[in-house]
Amino acid sequence: MNAKALSKKALTHDQLVAAPKVVLHEHLDGGVRPQTLIEIADEIGHELPAHDAAALADWFFEAADSGTLARYLETFDHTIAVSQTAEHCFRIASEAAQDLAADGVVYAEIRYAPEQQLRGGLSLEAVVEATLAGFEEGERLAEKAGNRIQARTILCGMRHADRTLEVAKLATAYRDKGVVGFDIAGGEIGNPAEAHVEAFNYLRRENMPFTIHAGESVGPESIWGAVSVCGANRIGHGVQLIKDIDLTGDDAKLSNLAHYIRDRRIALEVCPSSNLQTEGAESIETHPIKELFDLGFRVTVNNDNRLMSRTHTSREFQLLSETFGWGWAEVKRCTENAVKAAFLHQPERRRLLEEVVRPAYAALEASA
Repeated sequence: MNAKALSKKALTHDQLVAAPKVVLHEHLDGGVRPQTLIEIADEIGHELPAHDAAALADWFFEAADSGTLARYLETFDHTIAVSQTAEHCFRIASEAAQDLAADGVVYAEIRYAPEQQLRGGLSLEAVVEATLAGFEEGERLAEKAGNRIQARTILCGMRHADRTLEVAKLATAYRDKGVVGFDIAGGEIGNPAEAHVEAFNYLRRENMPFTIHAGESVGPESIWGAVSVCGANRIGHGVQLIKDIDLTGDDAKLSNLAHYIRDRRIALEVCPSSNLQTEGAESIETHPIKELFDLGFRVTVNNDNRLMSRTHTSREFQLLSETFGWGWAEVKRCTENAVKAAFLHQPERRRLLEEVVRPAYAALEASA
């Protein structure tokens, strides 16, 4: 069945906005509002490639749509430039929480690398504290607008740099104050997760959960390093795992690594639109998310970078519904997967499932 036929029964955007959603892979510096970029850039004297919000949004999408992760990452030069003061960190975090909440996201883990925000003289701690305060303000303003969200933080170390252990210690210092986990970000090629095993060993000793970007632009060997050497609790992207699964016969044949990830319920933080831009997948029709989902992997659906991919969570699910015929059952399962994999304490995950997610989807399925 082709995409056009599936679109006749696809869930609509308005339906999906109304559904509670959970996001685990969201970069703070990848979701800055274009108008905010313009206003802060004018204030600090930073030159942007466009000075109209619509034109600037087009530039980010087109630059990120070049087909390589390296070119995609260059777009962050501008969003990082406007994130160098406590005031600007606060504003960007607040707006991110409000924008996600307006799209029906009820829980989000939003990640960023504080080591990239020190050019204006801030300390790592000052960056984290300003950002956490911004998320709190965003939650308050979102609820005032009728949209409730919990916004939590994952701190990233840059995988091409040497501060990962320092940032890992920073994450544990702000545990239960809004920081829930750790990650490494940046160019995957030539920067294996294993190079930062000291940071991951520290986190394991401290019982601090962490995710690792892997299997986005490098194959299953990257995922193996993240899981088998570093001990990742989740995998950022992970779409290249499909290369370790033989789908040519009647029954899929999984590698030991693929079996382990599925058996241990290690969640995959899949970002469909972003994967198309960085050539993690050739097209949405051939994106491995459907095979991974059908095989029972703990698939979650995420935005990665809303600005660069010109997307939001409802749009991602709409794209999957139009392409693969996904209905409420699939959206619900991905959402429940995300809740179960969230870096929240178990009682908080249970409340989110039982009091927010499951009642809402039961009503949506009943009305379908």
